[in-house]
Amino acid sequence: MKSVDLNCDMGESFGAYRIGQDEDILPYITSANIACGFHAGDPGIMSRTVQLALKHDVAVGAHPGLQDLAGFGRREIKLSPREAYELTVYQVGALWGFVRAEGGMLRHVKPHGALYNMAAASAGLAEAIAEAVYRIEPELILFGLAGSELIRAGNRAGLRTASEVFADRTYQSDGALTPRSRPDALVTDEQQALHQVLSMVQEGKVRSTDGRDVAITAETICLHGDGHHAVAFASAIRSSLESAGIAVQRIRRG
Repeated sequence: MKSVDLNCDMGESFGAYRIGQDEDILPYITSANIACGFHAGDPGIMSRTVQLALKHDVAVGAHPGLQDLAGFGRREIKLSPREAYELTVYQVGALWGFVRAEGGMLRHVKPHGALYNMAAASAGLAEAIAEAVYRIEPELILFGLAGSELIRAGNRAGLRTASEVFADRTYQSDGALTPRSRPDALVTDEQQALHQVLSMVQEGKVRSTDGRDVAITAETICLHGDGHHAVAFASAIRSSLESAGIAVQRIRRG
């Protein structure tokens, strides 16, 4: 039986500002990527989100990003591989502390936003992030864009990797995500998103914006929890996968 993980970026509120529908989406997912305070989140949000994820028996992962609260970590900031290494260690270490304090186990790391996309294309940044994750804990799973430099770097470092695909993003013919600056970057039609997910999981391919079928490996599917219909969307995707005979379960280590 085919299986796939469903992950969602969480803990992205900050202070008095609330983003996302974390508690409502948790019943439908198997992995949570929790912001570590650089692009979103704060100590209180991190602590409460970890508690919620553990309560729902959802795998907890760190979601490190660029230090850019105003831009939500989606603006590219030039940084060296050493800086990428250090900001990854810093943020993963912070979330690791909250997870341990609750008696849980940190299971994976997934970079956020611009850092994610930069590491998908830059071997140097990808290797720095992979090295940081491996040095913290070799058993951690590294999530990265399917077919990207980050997945290749994780494999070279000896990490278990998880090739990630997106339910609500469109793809270019080289397998890259369509930049958010373009009007066709997002998939807003639920049926189109469901069709894209099933095609990626069952057939290993995705239709690019120029109409080509691109080969893709789908081990974990990213859902975004900040849309108006995010909960209904998460429920529909999980139901669609299970109706197709696909098991929805967290990524196993090793």
